Formats: sequence, structure tokens, C-alpha cells
Amino acid sequence: MSDNRQSLSDLANLTGAAAAPAAAEAPAAANEAPAEDTQGVSTQGPQIQAVLREQQIDKQGRAYATGRRKDAVARVWLKPGTGKITVNGRDQTVYFARPTLRLIINQVFDITERRDQYDVVATVKGGGLSGQAGAVRHGISTALTRYEPVLRSAVKRAGFLTRDPRVVERKKYGRAKARRSFQFSKR
Repeated sequence: MSDNRQSLSDLANLTGAAAAPAAAEAPAAANEAPAEDTQGVSTQGPQIQAVLREQQIDKQGRAYATGRRKDAVARVWLKPGTGKITVNGRDQTVYFARPTLRLIINQVFDITERRDQYDVVATVKGGGLSGQAGAVRHGISTALTRYEPVLRSAVKRAGFLTRDPRVVERKKYGRAKARRSFQFSKR
């Protein structure tokens, strides 16, 4: 049990968490007999509380993240504000004219119930408009979880933290397209 307490205090020192609460719980647990269930297996063990991620903010009070989708790469800065989203120096309604693309970008704010609470400044390069909208959404979701680490589980459950690397496959030599063969004729 002493090895376990030592490793917990080492873990707390590495993560920056206070080791005192973990050390205070361990002796109390050592004085009590471990609870056993009906099959004689001990159910009481060392309880480790999950350490929340730290807030990552720059000197201007913004959270930065990079989002990727297909060939598009977006650099996103997020800060508290009125809900204004700027992409490559233009408003989102001008840059992403289709409502579907604006819906993709705002999905993160809708799921976390943070619409009109953050200003977003993004620069996007590469790919088409659909890939760029996906890259901005990925960047917003990552930046939001860096600004409010509590929201990470909700955003991750929605699937917005994984990048979607599906890129169009290149054409190969001796093929009509990436995999399609030329039409065969016996003549």
C-alpha cells in the first residue's frame, strides 16, 4: 500500500495537483477493512480523481487551435465576445455563402450551448469550401475545449475533436482514375 501512495504522490507532483488530498484519503482507507462483495473480491481500492486539463490562453485572452479537414487547414483564435465569426478577414456569411456551411461551423456552439458568446477569427488555406468549413469547425471545437476544458467530453462525444483526413485519392499510372480500369475490348 505504501508503494501505491508513493506512486499517487508522484503522479500528483507531475500533474501539478495537490498530493495532500490523496495522501489524506489513503491512511483512512488503510485503517478500515476493505469492503468485499458477495464473491469475496475487494471492491474498495485507491480512488484517483480525474485531473481536468488546464485552460490554455495567450496574453490577449484567446485560445488558439489548428483545425484540419481533407486538404484544408484552419488556424482559429477564440475569445469571449458577441458571436462574430471572421474567416480570412471576411464575415462568415460572406465567406461561406451557403447556409449549410455556416451550420457546420456553428454546430459546436449549438451542442455546447455557447452560441453568441465567443468571437472567432480564422484563417483557412487549401481545399474547397466544404473542407474549409470542416477545418474551421475542427479548429473551433479544439479552441473551445482549450478555453473551457469542462466542455471537452461533450465536444468529443459529438465527434468534433477528431480530424477527418479523407482526401481524394490520386490517379495511378495505367488506370482511368484512382482505381478504375480502362474499358476492355476483345477486338
